[in-house]
Amino acid sequence: MVESFGHTGVSAAIVLLCSFALSENGGAQAHLPPEYEDRRIVEAILLGENESIDLDGLLDEAVWNRAVPAVGFMQQDPDNGSPATEPTEVRVVYDGTSLYLGILCLDSDPAALLGNQMQRDQPLESDDRFMWAMDPFLDERSGYFFEINPSGAMGDGLINVSPGGGFRANKAWDGIWTARVRRTDIGWQAEIEIPFATLNFDPNASAWGVNFQRTVRRKNEESRWNGYSRNQGLMQMSAAGLVVGLEELDQGLGLDLKPYLTGSITDGPVSGAAPVYRGDAGFDLSYSVTPELRAKFTLNTDFAEIEVDDRRINLTRFPLRFPEKRDFFLDGSNFFDLSTAGVTPFFSRRIGLDADGNPQRIVYGVKLTGKVGAQDIGVLQVRTADSGNNSGEDFSIVRLKRPFWAESHVAMIYTRRSRLVTGAAVLQTAGAEIQLSTSRFAGDRNLSLTGFYFWNTTPEGGGNGAARGFRLHYPNDTWQLNLSVRELQDNFDPAVGFTPRRGFRRANPEVFFAPRPADHPWIRRFRFGSDAQFLMDTKSRLVTRIYDVTVFEMELHSQDTFLFKAVPSFERLEKDFEISPGVVLFEGARYNFTRYKVEIDSADRRKVAASAGLEWGHFFSGTRREFSLDLGIRPRPGLFASVGGEFNRVELPEGSFSTSLLQSEINTQFGPWVSLSNRFQYDTISRILGWQARFRWILKPGNDIFVVVNQNWVDDQLTPAGFQTLSRQVSSKLVFTRRF
Repeated sequence: MVESFGHTGVSAAIVLLCSFALSENGGAQAHLPPEYEDRRIVEAILLGENESIDLDGLLDEAVWNRAVPAVGFMQQDPDNGSPATEPTEVRVVYDGTSLYLGILCLDSDPAALLGNQMQRDQPLESDDRFMWAMDPFLDERSGYFFEINPSGAMGDGLINVSPGGGFRANKAWDGIWTARVRRTDIGWQAEIEIPFATLNFDPNASAWGVNFQRTVRRKNEESRWNGYSRNQGLMQMSAAGLVVGLEELDQGLGLDLKPYLTGSITDGPVSGAAPVYRGDAGFDLSYSVTPELRAKFTLNTDFAEIEVDDRRINLTRFPLRFPEKRDFFLDGSNFFDLSTAGVTPFFSRRIGLDADGNPQRIVYGVKLTGKVGAQDIGVLQVRTADSGNNSGEDFSIVRLKRPFWAESHVAMIYTRRSRLVTGAAVLQTAGAEIQLSTSRFAGDRNLSLTGFYFWNTTPEGGGNGAARGFRLHYPNDTWQLNLSVRELQDNFDPAVGFTPRRGFRRANPEVFFAPRPADHPWIRRFRFGSDAQFLMDTKSRLVTRIYDVTVFEMELHSQDTFLFKAVPSFERLEKDFEISPGVVLFEGARYNFTRYKVEIDSADRRKVAASAGLEWGHFFSGTRREFSLDLGIRPRPGLFASVGGEFNRVELPEGSFSTSLLQSEINTQFGPWVSLSNRFQYDTISRILGWQARFRWILKPGNDIFVVVNQNWVDDQLTPAGFQTLSRQVSSKLVFTRRF
């Protein structure tokens, strides 16, 4: 909701500004264990018996005046360690069932605020925004991420350890919470309500970890409440502050019932099949066994509302990985993740989707995620139904994780997959990882060492079904160093995992240097370095050698970037490679070649933004030229259009060919709760033009109406008719959430 401020809002803002002087340390004081005494704290104020928050963004309730704000934000960029140029205040209050945040973002030029995005869970990087992260277990290893912008757009995610080092948010998670935002003549402000039933938490914790960050996009300024070092991120909860005073929190019965109804009509004119009408129903049931442990059951699960995958052109010998987008698998997904980079023993897209990405019906699923004592636990059991030539299957996954020391852990995983056919082989994978990690090396530097070992059954015999390796990682400003070594044996193929390549040994040293010119008026930083890869077969014979050298990269304060790379490579083919129909590179051939890349990106905050890339040079036995272009247009808040393409011309003695990929998107947002997106994709390999229109109306968080249209046309070059309708489907889905 975006409204004018009005006299009531001005009066409230004056009261809030006057209270700034109450908190020189950015929060109240509280008695805490010694290890937390150096952290900034903010105290949550309990609403009185007859008090409530009218969630309208005004901050005019009396309790906001009693709450001492978190203030004193410091710049992470561009002037690291200096006070933020635009002040921010955050107040925290609560009642028995919900946590409330009152946010005041003062701005010296409110007319320059950027809030183009209005759709739920879409990127806010091009806008002004306010973000916060919460660690309700105070374990410094996981948590929740939230963000809003001045137009009321909302985003969220689950925080977990990233295989690439540091922490990340799985932003496909959809929590139930509400934000109301108002622009004012002194900036923008918001009221947030997060029900405790949305969160897992430790009811006995003396405090929760919390941190706040604000982006002033026109200045490209990032400021944070606690932990402003460039080696510390918002999601690094060991650098967070604390919220204290939360007592006697209530999740109710901890029971969420989420029934759904769907209807669809599917037509395939090319095949001549009659239209198929289908209606269905199902439900998800969630129950908080304890405030720290949540169980979820799904029956007859449907994913009609899921966005289509982005198409990609693959000129490699190995399959591409596409992200998980289904809500049942995303909820609590951080309890199944591992820190191991390059090896994925569990990948949820192997469940309920065939090799071509076509859905198989999920009969039921059961999941248990959270904490039991000091252990993180994730348990998943799913059964799929027969679909076409694919028989139904049972999938079982268990992951246990035990933290030790301040930031280290040991984790174990087990997966099982079996077809519902008598005598079918049972495919199992098991393994463990250990990570020694600290964010306080030499002061505030990040350093981690990870080792892993995984093993899977090999029904056809022969053994050699293991993967093992280690990684030493130093991801910091100004130096980033990495050394990873791993071996995947010939028969390592986790049945519920993702392994694009096996039967190799790999060493991957990486060195990057990113200096920042002091007080330069327009250059923020440079970046130079190399990411090298050496792959050998299991007999230690060289197969692939790549030096991905960043010769020069420059980032401006305006967010514009320029990149130049050189990539010398060596490839020895272990088997025939049909890179294009009729174009075959033969087993045993050896190739030395070098490619070059130039990329220019303009800042997304502009009404018209562009990204262009050009690659050229040798490619296997010949040459390859690649050109990519993406153009985005934001004429007004709530409207976004983009068009992009990737074009390749490959000329080899064995044959020449071209590929093209075209993509376009038009998003119309009628507010934070109603959106319509249109996506078009065409590639010259499949010769299929695809269109998806997706309408979403959030009646209130947890209650949604979806209408999705999918249509595909095939470019039949053998007939004068050209494009013909291959398939079309119209689906609708109504989702309702009731909490008890």
